Amino acid sequence: MIENAHLLSIPVFSGLPEDQIAWFLSQAEELHFHAGDPLIHPGAPADAMFVLLEGQLQARGELGGETIIINVDAGQVTGRLPYSRMKTFTFGARAMTDCLILRFPESKYQDLVQKMPELTQRLVGMMTDRVRETTRREQQRDRLAALGKLSAGLAHELNNPASAAKRAASQLRDILKRIKDASHELGRRELTPTQKAEVEKLEAFLTQQNEPPPDTLAMSDLEEQLDSLLRSHGQNDLWQLAAGLAHRNVHPEVLETLFGALDPGAARAALVRIGALVEVLSLLDEIESSTSRISDLVLAIKEYTYMDQAPVQNVDIVKSLESTLTILNHKLKRGVTVQREYERIPLLVDSFGSELNQVWTNIIDNAIDAMGGIGELRVRTYRDGGCVVVEIGDNGPGISPEVQTHIFEPFFTTKGVGEGTGLGLDTVQRIVKKHRGTIQVNSKPGDTLFQVWLPLSDAQPPK
Repeated sequence: MIENAHLLSIPVFSGLPEDQIAWFLSQAEELHFHAGDPLIHPGAPADAMFVLLEGQLQARGELGGETIIINVDAGQVTGRLPYSRMKTFTFGARAMTDCLILRFPESKYQDLVQKMPELTQRLVGMMTDRVRETTRREQQRDRLAALGKLSAGLAHELNNPASAAKRAASQLRDILKRIKDASHELGRRELTPTQKAEVEKLEAFLTQQNEPPPDTLAMSDLEEQLDSLLRSHGQNDLWQLAAGLAHRNVHPEVLETLFGALDPGAARAALVRIGALVEVLSLLDEIESSTSRISDLVLAIKEYTYMDQAPVQNVDIVKSLESTLTILNHKLKRGVTVQREYERIPLLVDSFGSELNQVWTNIIDNAIDAMGGIGELRVRTYRDGGCVVVEIGDNGPGISPEVQTHIFEPFFTTKGVGEGTGLGLDTVQRIVKKHRGTIQVNSKPGDTLFQVWLPLSDAQPPK
């Protein structure tokens, strides 16, 4: 027989009147379980709450595709609580040790509310905490899923330039050997100072050439002229040199001077070395371009996450949008054209770390998915009084009126499990409100537009 004192030792019952405790005990069923016995089966009707007086339970269930295990210790209450809308148990529970449990039936909840209002209030608070914890778990899982998707995209974006730089560096080894062999051949021929000067003049011209390459048609014509000139001097196997020199905007008359100064053997050795030099210059351009791309991506990541920066700071909205577009480039480049229309004067907003970037990420990612990865993305910023307005639009199929009424609701989604960024528009709305802003959407087939208003920072210079 369970005494009042035993129940009063449970935190949620602590301090309640003795007569209320006695009534609760009279309505509850005393249960004994051995270790391993099941208490709750998943899918069973949610028709009671359970007060664990002694022992330990373990609850297990699925939440968003993830297995969740929760230990319930003596002194805790589990099961369906008053005012809960739960119809069936989504979790199962099993005794880990011998347990003493009170089962209070759902059919008595109305009487419980009337006879024990303070206990009811405590149980409602407990249920609110559970919902909050469940929401936190969902959001944490979604953020990790979003991080995983962004990380995969960034890994791909970083791998391409890194692989190009590595490939170019490995090719340099063979080319440097060709330069060394050609230099030995030129040295063996004992060129005069004038001849050496002619070779060095052409090499200097190539290394100092900063002009952009000609257009495709002009480059093709120039390559054909250079190849014809080389063949006319018996150099039939140096067609690759013609392509490299054309890319560097070298004209035939430059080579004519070289052929006029050297005998055929020396000219060939010089051309082999010059050809290798052209390849080296091209590979260096590729390495420089690749490493610059890596550097730009790392900078974008730092700006996107606000790494090593204060939690609250003045953020340039355009820079924020651009870092997000860089992070999502792996999805954009598949077939999305970005149309930008930015206010020329920087627009500053007080932002909490990278939270605004999460807003842009979600809206842009949704737009890309809505367009099926092919279409036009429009990004616009402008000043409206004391606010900056950010508009993000797409020419996808639009959002139906039925869906529009629900898109800002918690846990609402039209995507399958594992799709999207995992950051719901309800979270987007909460972030915008946290920044004292507002968000709205207008959509019709072929034109969906999200508008975000954010108050300008006090540091914002006047117009």
